[in-house]
Amino acid sequence: MTWKVVPGSGGVQHPGSRGASPQTKANESMSFGKQVRVLVVDDEPSICKALTMALSRGGYDAIAAQSGESALAIVRNEHIDVMLIDLRIPDMRGDVIFEVAAGHQPHLRYQTLFMTGDITERAHKLIAACKCHFLRKPFDLRDMTDAVAALAPRVQDAAG
Repeated sequence: MTWKVVPGSGGVQHPGSRGASPQTKANESMSFGKQVRVLVVDDEPSICKALTMALSRGGYDAIAAQSGESALAIVRNEHIDVMLIDLRIPDMRGDVIFEVAAGHQPHLRYQTLFMTGDITERAHKLIAACKCHFLRKPFDLRDMTDAVAALAPRVQDAAG
């Protein structure tokens, strides 16, 4: 099954989905006392701030790392539900961060979204090798939060 990010529409679709909104998904997790934890990895402080603010407003527990080493330190010591990674980080490529992070928290192999402004064939191949979805910079914050909602684990109602 694959998620389809529809750029500019604010939409993320999953075949057979019942159409739960991103805010509903975030609130489902919150209603059971656990927020979905999102790690944003980007070397640009302004991008980290904008993304963590947008995710926090959307009901997520968002944290940021501005280097590969700091991202991996977080992954080694804290549970992360969803990871957003810039492909180009000065100390470590995003695909390398992804592979190491997925080695520590295997669910991140399916719950990671790449972000990049790099339109080269090499960049496309690196992301494709990871089998992850990606957003091309610049992107609309709504597209990003919709993509995170599509990747985030859902908290199921024990009674239902």
